[in-house]
Amino acid sequence: MWGGLSAAVFLLLGHSAFAETPSDPPAPEGRTASDQTTGETDPAPLSAGAAELLPKASAYEDLAGNLSAPPSLFPFLNDSHGWLRRHGTIMQFDNMNEMMGAVTAPTPGHGYKQGASNAGQYAVNIVTDWNRLAHLQGFATHVVFIGRYGTTANRMFGDWLAHSQETYGGGGNVVVHLVMAYGEQHLFQNRLAIAAGRMSQLSDFASGSVFCTFVNNSFCGRPKGASDSAYYSSYPASVWALRVRGRPWRRDVYVEAGVYFAEEGIYATAQHRTGFRLNGANIVGQIFPVEIGWQPTFRRPSGELAYPGHYKLGVAVETMARSENFLDTLGNPYADSGYSAARHSGSWSTWLMMDQRIKGSRINPQGGVTLMGGVVLNEPRTALRDRQIYLGATWKGFWAARPSDTIGLAVSYVHIAKGVQRTERILLAAGKTLPYRATGLQTHQEVAELNYTFALGRAVTFEPDIQYYHNPNGQVNLRDAVMMGFKSHIEIF
Repeated sequence: MWGGLSAAVFLLLGHSAFAETPSDPPAPEGRTASDQTTGETDPAPLSAGAAELLPKASAYEDLAGNLSAPPSLFPFLNDSHGWLRRHGTIMQFDNMNEMMGAVTAPTPGHGYKQGASNAGQYAVNIVTDWNRLAHLQGFATHVVFIGRYGTTANRMFGDWLAHSQETYGGGGNVVVHLVMAYGEQHLFQNRLAIAAGRMSQLSDFASGSVFCTFVNNSFCGRPKGASDSAYYSSYPASVWALRVRGRPWRRDVYVEAGVYFAEEGIYATAQHRTGFRLNGANIVGQIFPVEIGWQPTFRRPSGELAYPGHYKLGVAVETMARSENFLDTLGNPYADSGYSAARHSGSWSTWLMMDQRIKGSRINPQGGVTLMGGVVLNEPRTALRDRQIYLGATWKGFWAARPSDTIGLAVSYVHIAKGVQRTERILLAAGKTLPYRATGLQTHQEVAELNYTFALGRAVTFEPDIQYYHNPNGQVNLRDAVMMGFKSHIEIF
């Protein structure tokens, strides 16, 4: 794949269907989160693309001839013989909408309420093969614009850790928001790809194509724990970046590394409301992620059914200083001393992720039962979530009359860093305001989701969804919450 531009292209073009949802990055450690209003969301077009096997170079001598768009309401725009395709371009426009509401009543006494809300986005994705336009073989550009609307319902009952609607946040409340704009050059018969421009770190690293079978931000785009740092750019936020991905040994193993120039306030509207503030004036340091992945395809002896899998291990290291979540500059608890929290350089995040199809489907060659699971660990001195563990399963192609229908079930466990817990205990005893919008001690949270996705015609999908929150916001003092709703996706062209 990843030398395979068409696979990356297809996943990019269909990215809103696989989009991940935004969620608010944590507030600066040791402070309240009252000024945080945005979130992070990401369809992970590149990481998902990296999950595909490397095709033979000959298949991409004419990229434009191999570009493919998903089925749409108005397919003429991207017709294989149309004007856009003849000029090496595909342009996709789609809409995703998510409605969720709480079935259960919230905890009284905190101003919370039982209610529902709607959130969604429309997206324009453009991929251009410059071999067709300027004879630049192996070079393509990717540009993504979105507009977002609505809000997420989980905040109504006091949760700020896992947005019930992954499409919420980060869009700046403007008609057009620039998500990404970058070029990618493929070399050495597609064994090496170099990308540079405005890019989202968590679209390239710690991401995948199975996550956005789900709606909750605990899973969609990437496990939420992987985006615990407010400096990690996650769809729809982007920064200046360079990423190199290669397959030096074999076609089903890739290694990728990059440098992402972290900016202050990438989810805030002051500098990044439209996404077009490109001067880099807020750059405060660099993030260096590295990931190695294996994508085996196991087959039955008959060769009829294939069982693809994706396994990845990665780490990201930051150069900028971040506030510690417990100690001050003198080594004492800052919640007690009144001094500023100490600054810690070299924060890190690491992840181990997998998904594997374990059962095929004779009804749908692309279907079957797929298991996913993984662990995310974060630097405990600066993190809000110091670890996350998640498990899930999807089942597609189980009903002959509806071969594309899919059932999804996933569970996430998030642990709050010990330093955050110790700080909050001190603040609670003193009757002071807690960080992270907490109204009680934060310890751990579990989120479970069950959904069913089915098609309405060739370009519309509908997904009824149930979510369960144990310890909303990681707080044992808040009642568990049950939410019900749906996600719809329309591929317009």
